[in-house]
Amino acid sequence: MCISYVHLDKIIYIAPKLKKTKNTIFQKREECMNWLTNFVKPKIESLIHRNDIPGNLWTKCPSCEHMLFHRDLQENLHVCHYCHHHMRIDVINRLESLYDEQNYTLIEVPKVVADPLKFKDSKRYSDRLKEYRSKTNRNDSVLVAYGQISRIPTVIAAFDFNFMGGSMGMAAGEALVTASEYAVKTRSPLIAISASGGARMQEGILSLMQMPRTIIAVQRVKEAGLPYITLLTDPTTGGVTASFAMLGDVSIAEPGCLIGFAGARVIEETIRQKLPEGFQKAEYLLDHGMVDMVIHRSEMKQKISQLLTHVMPNRTSAHGLLTRPT
Repeated sequence: MCISYVHLDKIIYIAPKLKKTKNTIFQKREECMNWLTNFVKPKIESLIHRNDIPGNLWTKCPSCEHMLFHRDLQENLHVCHYCHHHMRIDVINRLESLYDEQNYTLIEVPKVVADPLKFKDSKRYSDRLKEYRSKTNRNDSVLVAYGQISRIPTVIAAFDFNFMGGSMGMAAGEALVTASEYAVKTRSPLIAISASGGARMQEGILSLMQMPRTIIAVQRVKEAGLPYITLLTDPTTGGVTASFAMLGDVSIAEPGCLIGFAGARVIEETIRQKLPEGFQKAEYLLDHGMVDMVIHRSEMKQKISQLLTHVMPNRTSAHGLLTRPT
């Protein structure tokens, strides 16, 4: 194609103008965007009070991945409405779900030496304890409570998985001993609710010593002729499984919870065999006689109430009033 010199001169003349016009358009657009970002957006955010809107209104179910509204989830005891997956629940919410009218008393546990081995890994154990105590507002991983279940005074020792994975150290062992002594003293049944990764490595052999110690504590309850019920929740593993958690007169588990001593991968590498489907799950243990029943969380209080009523028919407190011994 041939372009005359006249037309070429026009193109050369117009090109700088087009470039200048293009730059002006981009500049105006940028100014407009800045105005929207720096002025309009803050005004809108200030009107709707964005800071007042919580960011945890929805929770995704780890099993079916449905989005669950937080109020509906709390009302359903942190169980998915769609697939009935049992999520981990806070220890306080669990105690409230079991005791009559959500009324109970926390029993003080004697204090133990905080850091007997002066342990340090990536962080000092003493600093780690301070951090978790600040996060959870609890002294350690086990709470001991006293209240009524269907008007029957009952002692519960419940693990809090949010406190260092519910690991069992000297304080947890002391809590189990306190719970057993209080059960014997009040002639009340004892319920142990486990949610633990096992022994606490930062306390070494002192942590492992809590295994026989908690077994002896449970034995005292049985020798007193009182029922001992274990409620196994996700996860119940390690030294907790190898001690008091599997010694219940009646062993109850929540659906789908992990129960075992060593991890499945470690077992497979040791025995060089593929483990069965659902190995270490509550349903598998039920089929093989390791637990007595698997109960939905919404039916847990009713089932425990039936058990306590059968084994302690004359233990109901007068007029439903809970009295603490002196």
